[in-house]
Amino acid sequence: HVQLVESGGGSVQAGGSLRLSCLASGYTFASFSLAWFRQAPGREREVVAVLYTGGIRPYYADSVKDRFSASRDNDKNTFYLQMNSLKPEDTAMYYCAANRVVGFPPGTADFKSWGQGTQVTVS
Repeated sequence: HVQLVESGGGSVQAGGSLRLSCLASGYTFASFSLAWFRQAPGREREVVAVLYTGGIRPYYADSVKDRFSASRDNDKNTFYLQMNSLKPEDTAMYYCAANRVVGFPPGTADFKSWGQGTQVTVS
């Protein structure tokens, strides 16, 4: 049973930075592709970043390219999202997700396992 637990959200002023973490358990971490999604009130959940396995290049949404960076530490079973130059429009609940096989471009339907979310508020 895959379990994902996010942390690191909070409130920050525009231009600031946050780093989200996602601690995974219950599966072979290194063999799964990992993703960050976000959902703002009244809007659909959207993909932010995906780290694929197998040497496939990472995917980033256009809205976060050059500002956000995803990384993983397989020894710690942890997935990160470094968010810099934050904007008010980045305000959302952020979710991590995992699945063994993920399509390109990625979408919510590709992922079976989700965390509970961590709130990011940029003012």
